[in-house]
Amino acid sequence: MAKKPKKDMGILEVEKLPRVSAWAWLRARFFAGMVIALPIVVTFAILQFFINYIDQRVVPILPESLRPETYLNYAVPGFGVIVLVLFLTILGAITTNLLGRSVVVITDRVLSQIPIVRTVYSSFKQLVDVFANNPTEQFRECVLIQFPRADSWCLGFVAAPARGEVRTHLSEEYIGVFVPTTPNPTSGFIMFVKAENTIKLHMSVEEGARMILSAGLVVPEHPDVKAAIDAANSKAPTTESGEPSAPAPDGAPGPEPTQDQDPN
Repeated sequence: MAKKPKKDMGILEVEKLPRVSAWAWLRARFFAGMVIALPIVVTFAILQFFINYIDQRVVPILPESLRPETYLNYAVPGFGVIVLVLFLTILGAITTNLLGRSVVVITDRVLSQIPIVRTVYSSFKQLVDVFANNPTEQFRECVLIQFPRADSWCLGFVAAPARGEVRTHLSEEYIGVFVPTTPNPTSGFIMFVKAENTIKLHMSVEEGARMILSAGLVVPEHPDVKAAIDAANSKAPTTESGEPSAPAPDGAPGPEPTQDQDPN
């Protein structure tokens, strides 16, 4: 007796996915968990390092009567940070009045007269004054400059236009660009190049710093690339019934051909 053919129910057969071994499944889940946990662990590790660093240098300065371990028999993490914040707040409140300013001026003059100390003190004082009193003179934007040779580009931050003696020997067309090193952006080179020889980037200074810290692995999304991805992922136009609309024909159909009539 012949078998009856199966009815076509209109359901497409789905291709079965290949089976994954237990080892591959465990390995994939392990790396997924590591990707999620690693940034959190590194963040808390860095915070713990700075908190312990401050506690080890601030708490020993305090008298025993003010130390938490005198009463609790154990150290309180972050107590040195709290003391440091309070100290800096009180110091800022004192130096805002006339007497405090006089003390600051006298201290500045004394430190500026010591042969070895004045070099370090003056350099850091000028750097702090630039960032504290002139926020508009901080790094403005990210640019690409040719360094260390032609056709070799590196990422840099625009600092300020050329000034003083540098501007006298060069011209006002030159700008100062700080080129940080990877993965330590605190060191680098200061380059004076013409503004027309730089390529301005859309990324912010924070995004550029992350790119340098990651050695180029973390790249911010470019607006043009994002627009292209959105356009590629956009849905096709649909009709009111929800079905995709058919493409419009290239042109309207012409008149139907007629049969030749006999003139007789």
